[in-house]
Amino acid sequence: MILQSEVYKIGRIGKPHGVKGEVTMQVDDDVFDRVDADCLILCVDGILVPFFMEEYRFRSDSSALIKFEDVDTMEQARELTNCEVFFPRRQADGDDEEYTWQYLVGFDIVDAATTRRVGRIERIDDSTANVLFCLDNGTLIPATDELVEQVDTDGHRIVMRLPEGLLAL
Repeated sequence: MILQSEVYKIGRIGKPHGVKGEVTMQVDDDVFDRVDADCLILCVDGILVPFFMEEYRFRSDSSALIKFEDVDTMEQARELTNCEVFFPRRQADGDDEEYTWQYLVGFDIVDAATTRRVGRIERIDDSTANVLFCLDNGTLIPATDELVEQVDTDGHRIVMRLPEGLLAL
């Protein structure tokens, strides 16, 4: 059984493309391409299920066409519409490149000055040039490299030097 803590969200399945089982995927993180992965994890009816890829190709930076094994008809592909797509953290850990913002969802933010837990990253707001960590307690933290002191991937925590008064806002 695949646990939610073992994966992170990298996209969502869109509509079927053509009649041979291919689907579109809105891509938030292209880690599966960088590490040459064989499968993606889809959330089907609340259960995380591995789907092996036969082939894929990017349509743009944020969209890909994917053909999964044993998904051979438009009807089968349609059943996957709106499924969230996840990737195993352990496979992404082997990626030599820097971690993407999406990889950090679920990590705890710790204030370097007080060593106190500030909150857990619930989502990333990258709708503007100023990317924000949106924490589970409603706090917004600027997601800038200048504030990050340490990223502990094993402990799923980020130690940040937070500007004085930021948490009082």
